[in-house]
Amino acid sequence: MTATPQPLPELVSFLETLPEPHILCDRSYRILAANAAYRANCGPGADLIGRKCFEVSHRYPVPCDQAGESCPLARSLVSGQRERVVHLHHTSTGESYENIELSPIRGSDGEIAWFIEKLEPLPGARGLAGTQGLLGRAPAFRHMLELVARVAPSDATVLLQGESGTGKELVAQAIHDASRRSARPFVAVDCSGLTETLFESELFGHERGAFTGASARKIGLVEAASGGTLFLDELGDIPLPMQVKLLRLLETGTYRRVGSTELIRADIRLISATHQPLKALVAQGRFRQDLFYRVNAFPICLPALRERPDDIPLLAEALLGRVAPERKLKLADEALACLQAYDYPGNVRELRNILERASLMCDGDTVQRRHLPEELCEPGRVQAATPTPRLAGPDTPRELSDAELASLLRSYRGSRKALAAELGLSERTLYRRIKVLS
Repeated sequence: MTATPQPLPELVSFLETLPEPHILCDRSYRILAANAAYRANCGPGADLIGRKCFEVSHRYPVPCDQAGESCPLARSLVSGQRERVVHLHHTSTGESYENIELSPIRGSDGEIAWFIEKLEPLPGARGLAGTQGLLGRAPAFRHMLELVARVAPSDATVLLQGESGTGKELVAQAIHDASRRSARPFVAVDCSGLTETLFESELFGHERGAFTGASARKIGLVEAASGGTLFLDELGDIPLPMQVKLLRLLETGTYRRVGSTELIRADIRLISATHQPLKALVAQGRFRQDLFYRVNAFPICLPALRERPDDIPLLAEALLGRVAPERKLKLADEALACLQAYDYPGNVRELRNILERASLMCDGDTVQRRHLPEELCEPGRVQAATPTPRLAGPDTPRELSDAELASLLRSYRGSRKALAAELGLSERTLYRRIKVLS
């Protein structure tokens, strides 16, 4: 194309009627029009017309695909179709993740002449430390966010898979916040803390007199989440008899309170989470195959912290602000180097605990290396003194007998948290098994 055709005035005028931020740009990335919502998103007084979109949104000197990111415009030129990506943009409130939908528009000759780009903020996901919610910039983190952005607007059942401490409840909350159910309740249930006798009553509620101690009617958590999202954490810990009850809820969309014959229709979006490999549990007969296929409609894997080491400085800054908000602590370079060299079997949760302890050990305003636990600063010496054999892996969980567990507890020199990670169990499940042994 020798010359860029001018867009119709009606098209430019149409953008102004749209509530979400929109821009119109040409094949050369130049912004030809921006509606009021987009201008507000960039900040007051921003001069946009004629500038390149990547300069405005990313402050890059080159297009996104030349700066290590996926460029929806370049992709659309190849595919000829609408493209969607999640990018970290500079906005009037700081850096924020936004869901980008770019649609090509063809000229009279049938060739792509312009693009309309729509921006939608992704709630709960940020790229700067001074905020709550999901934080990160690493490629693995961004890939996870793209999946979150795609599934959130639907009512699809989501299964979050990842190691303990990776932030599965935060991701579930982000999906809820970005969904059309965001104004309704988000109800989280820790399945590892529910016994078989309590599970049905907690989930579905009970009628007065349904069992000893049921002195009044109680609504269940499914009913409490009506119109919103029910988040089942540690799904793999649900006893087999109760898995049947959950399966019926998902298949029929109905349930009964304990002690009642009345069918109640459920209006929930289900998000589940587990650190256990459900496929392996199915093979072992510990998880129903039909339930697995029901909850696994849209799986999302959460990256471990060791898979996103570049995010550690950002997370450390944010977590220090949360564990000691009044002190404005900073990290010394050598302390940060120790944090970045550590493997984090407990992931972000472990990083938070380390920083909380460090803030208590630090009397000044800078956390030094000496304020960190020994295993971070001298990992070789600690590992030699306290070997931690890999008793289980993500694809090969191992169920220890009571005798094996008792023997292991006598010889193991690490923490209970580390042992739970080695066994592929949640900490709550490990403590429950220890209690049975005592």
